[in-house]
Amino acid sequence: MSAPVAVRAERLFRFFHADDEEVLALRGVSLEVAAGEWLALTGPSGSGKSTLLACLAGLDEPDGGSVWIAGRRITRRPEAARARLRAQHIGVLYQAGNLLEHLTVAQNVAFARRLARRPRDGDDIAARIAAVGLDGRGAARPGELSGGQAARAALAVALANDPAVLVADEPTGELDELTERAILGLLAARAAAGTAVLVASHSRAVARAADRVLQLRDGGVA
Repeated sequence: MSAPVAVRAERLFRFFHADDEEVLALRGVSLEVAAGEWLALTGPSGSGKSTLLACLAGLDEPDGGSVWIAGRRITRRPEAARARLRAQHIGVLYQAGNLLEHLTVAQNVAFARRLARRPRDGDDIAARIAAVGLDGRGAARPGELSGGQAARAALAVALANDPAVLVADEPTGELDELTERAILGLLAARAAAGTAVLVASHSRAVARAADRVLQLRDGGVA
């Protein structure tokens, strides 16, 4: 039996205006990603990777087309409704800026759990932090972490809501090779557990690790 579709996008268009110029960032992009599948989005800078991820996560509204997450339409909804769906069903991982600096790692994870209306048992949060290789670092604040530790903590926060879909935009771009391999291993484990994983990256290691590669060029599928 085939896995259910976790992400479906139909003919996404996105326009941006700069002075009198109109930039077509997405040109009718359609895709489906099954639960447990890892899709790598590749392509040169400016090809539309980040814009596509933002539209899929409900962080941006496409000018045309529709997106469904776990069978729920996230496009053409008020921002508050998109935010609720995102908090409950989508994990978002960026290259930086994933952590609230005034909170500890454990508090960051607990906050994400609260937004998703998930239980916030302390033992469970400690287990989630240990699962990304940060056992004993739950009381540390982001400024006290190394770059690799911060990347792991960010992943713990992105996975705190047990998302159906994880979208990651260049999550290993500033990491050394050893830490990149560790993060890719954690992403692979999450996909094996049933989460649809979408990663936009220039990294060849990401493309090699993915189940499937979708290349974008000039806002469309190459």
